[in-house]
Amino acid sequence: MTKKHLPLDELSAAVGRILGLLLTEEKVDRAVQNLSKAIQESVPGTLGAGVSILDAQGRRTSAGFTDPVVEQADILQYELGQGPCLTAWASEETVIAQDIGTDPRWPEWSATVSGLPIKSVVSAPLLADGHSMGAMKVYAAQPFSYDDTTASLMELFSSPAATLLSHIQSAETPRRISEGLQSALYSRDVVNRACGILMERHKIPHPDALQILMGYARDQRSTLQEASAELVAGTPADPR
Repeated sequence: MTKKHLPLDELSAAVGRILGLLLTEEKVDRAVQNLSKAIQESVPGTLGAGVSILDAQGRRTSAGFTDPVVEQADILQYELGQGPCLTAWASEETVIAQDIGTDPRWPEWSATVSGLPIKSVVSAPLLADGHSMGAMKVYAAQPFSYDDTTASLMELFSSPAATLLSHIQSAETPRRISEGLQSALYSRDVVNRACGILMERHKIPHPDALQILMGYARDQRSTLQEASAELVAGTPADPR
């Protein structure tokens, strides 16, 4: 199956549009709904998207979704106490299920959603102020629709989005740019800049540049932001 990926300029525009939507919001329910719609439009191959804010016990407190199928799949996760969204929230790590029907991690949930038109999912945690406040996810109608590149795109969305949602949830002024938000925005920008350097250096498209950057981060046991910052600063000279 051929996957479609966002070019670098489109990715930057998508992240900017998501942040712009959230910056104008004053109520969290409206914000998560807008975020869900923006994610669906920005991640290729997506049937539907959703965002859930959870309490300390993993119970959903606010949710947005683009399709009733997404809502149904999510509700079943909370009822059964298992699923990719809850795993992403609890582990604070992005979860990829390339084929829900054969993935062994959530047997009850997978069996229950087998009749729904969803076959693959990516869920990324919403991390703000050192804790996980929820998760956002995308569903596809075909298996193997998503890969590590999709997960990286979701992570680029999730960091600044979580910071903004946290501000809205705590009734702070949405337009007040905190140190945490500035850091999240810097992370997104430095990754984009690093990808641009690799694209120019090796004459490759954005997905390939992102894969090289991710591979270097894994080899160095560093974060994607740290690897990107090193490349932008000029060291190392040529990660592959």
